[in-house]
Amino acid sequence: MKKKVKYIFVTGGVSSSLGKGIISASLAKLLQGRGFDVTIQKLDPYINIDPGTLNPYEHGECYVTEDGAETDLDLGHYERFSSTPTSQANNITTGRIYQNVIDKERKGEYLGTTVQVIPHITDEIKHSIKLLGETGKYDFVITEIGGTVGDIESFPFVETVRQMKWEEGHNCAVIHLTLVPFLKAAGELKTKPTQHSVKTMLEQGVQPDIIVCRSEYHLNKGIRGKIAQFCNISEDSVIESIDASTIYDVPLLMRDEKLDIAVLKKTKTKIPKTLDLTNWERFVKRLKNPVTTVNIGLVGKYVELQDAYKSIKEALIHGGVENECKINDIDIQSEKITRKNVKELLGNLDGIIVAPGFGGRGIEGKIEAVKFARENNIPFLGICLGMQCAAIEFTRNVLNLKDAHTVEIDENTKHPVIDLMDEQKGIENLGGTMRLGAYNCKLVKGSKSYDVYKEDIVAERHRHRFEFNNDYRERFESAGMKIAGVNPEKDLVEIIELDNHPWFVGVQFHPEYKSTVKRPHPLFVGFVDAVVKNRK
Repeated sequence: MKKKVKYIFVTGGVSSSLGKGIISASLAKLLQGRGFDVTIQKLDPYINIDPGTLNPYEHGECYVTEDGAETDLDLGHYERFSSTPTSQANNITTGRIYQNVIDKERKGEYLGTTVQVIPHITDEIKHSIKLLGETGKYDFVITEIGGTVGDIESFPFVETVRQMKWEEGHNCAVIHLTLVPFLKAAGELKTKPTQHSVKTMLEQGVQPDIIVCRSEYHLNKGIRGKIAQFCNISEDSVIESIDASTIYDVPLLMRDEKLDIAVLKKTKTKIPKTLDLTNWERFVKRLKNPVTTVNIGLVGKYVELQDAYKSIKEALIHGGVENECKINDIDIQSEKITRKNVKELLGNLDGIIVAPGFGGRGIEGKIEAVKFARENNIPFLGICLGMQCAAIEFTRNVLNLKDAHTVEIDENTKHPVIDLMDEQKGIENLGGTMRLGAYNCKLVKGSKSYDVYKEDIVAERHRHRFEFNNDYRERFESAGMKIAGVNPEKDLVEIIELDNHPWFVGVQFHPEYKSTVKRPHPLFVGFVDAVVKNRK
């Protein structure tokens, strides 16, 4: 029997970066805990087709789904919290909406009518929202709308919400996340920004059903009553979202605030008696009560940007919790690493991760970091370009082919140990044309990777154009670098490992994308385990 799906919209006001993605993911976790099937999608108002060509300084990390969609980093939060895989349908941009509409117009699908924002753009947005609901898999589809209410680019999305509230009735609810700032000079919380934010929504025809208030201080009854009165909602629909020490506290805080109950009431959904967050509570307890602490360096060229390596940092937390270990992740700008200062910068680390990336900036520093980890028996994990740097370093300093490089940086290198994939040659359009999404990897028994995965074949997500050059495989193995994982379909190297080392693993894929609270990624669990044991 097909489920009657309920649509929940999460909008933001007053300021960006209030945490709509975390609130959406937390609500999903609560609804799952009550036995409902939930998915989350993100509507982004920018005109890029997807974030695949955006610099991390512009938009933070680009997250990749199983089916190869390059998406907003919030989808990483959705998967980490809910353990429900996302897809192409879970991240829609204004650019894709307009492209779809223009493509239909060119094909004559609008029967000669004038194509307009209403109804054609809003209908296309509605279609994108309902795609997930029409699968019959979900009880709730939570849709986060990027940006801030009042932004020009958000108007079509808010208008779509208005239409869906009118069409769906009690099967649709709107959560508005806003800021209640504390004025230190006055010594009090201020509700006026929230009132103005809701007024802006009302001007566009949308009445929020629930208001979630981000605040540094607890909301007293008077503040809650004032927000309820001036924003036309009941007092039990004013939800406090106080600053938390970790994002993993938020589902528990939202449980205490009864956010899920407010949503179930607004959508006239029968409220299950039990809410099971046992595993989540166990995770948070272990997170806050570690047995030991280690220092792990993250070497990359975007480390000054908080969200550039978001999935890696979260996967490290998951691996740490599984080992009852607190991770002090130390950001190290790869551009600053040289042969002279590498010991000074990395000498106090218990483990080293060399991060993914594109382009030549900082790559020599990454190679120096790999060399330091290899020669000093420091547990090492190289991801994507980090694995390629490990291959370059090994070729230069163990195989003694000093000018070895990747053709991404040096097209004329005599030893292209990392080369452009055959199917990538001749590609001109950059967006969505890399090797993207999940591909199989066959593991070699007896390798460290096999020991932690405990499987013969695994599927991992990719995002790259360049590959290990198979002409060097035999020389690598002869010199002690094991080819520990290979794509069975195309015989592409996926994992390299050093035998006589506490943990030296480089992977061409991105294991961080698949690490969740429920299922911490085996490579991060194994890496942290090796770090802890090596330190002892």
